[in-house]
Amino acid sequence: MRWLACFVLASLTLLGGTAVAKPKNPNDKGTTRLCSDDGGKRKCKRVAVFQGHNANKSTLRTEPLSKPSGDIWLSAENLGEEIKVNIYKEDGTFDDAALAQLDELFRCRQTGEVRAVRAELYEQLSRMYDHFGGKKVQLVSGFRFAERNSSRHYHASAMDIRIPGVSIRDMYNYAESLDAGNMGIGLYPTSQFIHVDFRAPGEPSYRWTDWSGHSGKKSSKPKSPGRTQPARKPVS
Repeated sequence: MRWLACFVLASLTLLGGTAVAKPKNPNDKGTTRLCSDDGGKRKCKRVAVFQGHNANKSTLRTEPLSKPSGDIWLSAENLGEEIKVNIYKEDGTFDDAALAQLDELFRCRQTGEVRAVRAELYEQLSRMYDHFGGKKVQLVSGFRFAERNSSRHYHASAMDIRIPGVSIRDMYNYAESLDAGNMGIGLYPTSQFIHVDFRAPGEPSYRWTDWSGHSGKKSSKPKSPGRTQPARKPVS
């Protein structure tokens, strides 16, 4: 099982250090050796590979979110494709054709399956694009059809992203500021990306740090179509 909160403070402190090295391979007890350079002295500690906790309700956003520009510049690093779109029409409603283009870029890398990604996730992506100066966002992973059905990736409501030139800590902090409830936000220091999702209805917001690295392993069991939304049809 995953080890939880007992090592949270140690790992977050190291994330704020001057130079944090990549952790060694995790052992069979679910911990990894993490080293940092602090004032010329190398310090090492064992931390849990995974640390997670429900977000404190007092830290969640209470003010309404302002509407983003709708602009998104997105590159799918595993597909070698990128697009620039605006998710809104002139009247401020969602542009289904633009959403369908993004859905295509969010498609499952392993199976090629396309699903209609939750539009509110694209709005959060546009807010991040706006906040970080219109820099191109790299999509590490979007919809994953070959995935356990408990994953928000499987339900087309999650994204793993990075922005070149922007620290994942800054991205993580800003993503947290957008959470008015029902969001999951994860930090992946080894692979240098953050995860942002919308939880299943009724689930609390959740935060985690995962030092294990991103796995590209293929699922050994094919899945039948599940509870995700069907793909949007591009319209003119």
